[in-house]
Amino acid sequence: MTVPLRPVSAVNALADALRGRVLSGEISPGTSLPEQELSALYGVARPTVREALAVLVHEGLLRRERHRSAQVVEVTVADLDDLMFVRRPLEDLMASTLAGRRVAEADAALGRMAALPAEAPWSEMVAEHMALHQALVVAVGSPRLERLYGSLAAETRLGLVRLRAVYPDREVLVAEHRELLDAIGKGSPEEARRAVAAHLDHGWGE
Repeated sequence: MTVPLRPVSAVNALADALRGRVLSGEISPGTSLPEQELSALYGVARPTVREALAVLVHEGLLRRERHRSAQVVEVTVADLDDLMFVRRPLEDLMASTLAGRRVAEADAALGRMAALPAEAPWSEMVAEHMALHQALVVAVGSPRLERLYGSLAAETRLGLVRLRAVYPDREVLVAEHRELLDAIGKGSPEEARRAVAAHLDHGWGE
């Protein structure tokens, strides 16, 4: 029996387009996104724009105040420092638990990251980067750890936009993640924890 494919809705298509532009840094932090301008630019009705923006507000990529246009969330250096302060103990738990194990889903995300062409939007690197780290957390098998980590996803993704300037050569980012997965997969708990700590410290303070 053939199941017909459902077409992507205009809301989802617009949300995808805007998400990609935000996560590639094309739309800068703090930028306002007026509904009328987006409606004219993309040729869709304002209710469609409103719903697409609501999707991104829910994801934490945009914020919206009453009677004001939605804006891209700004993640400051202080925000990133605090984000790392909270992420470190979570990823430390992940590293000590997974030491000596390979996580197939993380390896697959690394493979997709490595296969991206040089001209691919940075948002695609962000997506695979997030998929890799999420796969490691999920592999731990703790729903609470996964839930806590997921609550940091929006700020983490926005923080990754900053890394575009730190990694003009994307192969360096791929190599660092390959080394990370090797350290976790082959190392002792202490070695895995040290590798994760070093990985988190590198780049974010730039």
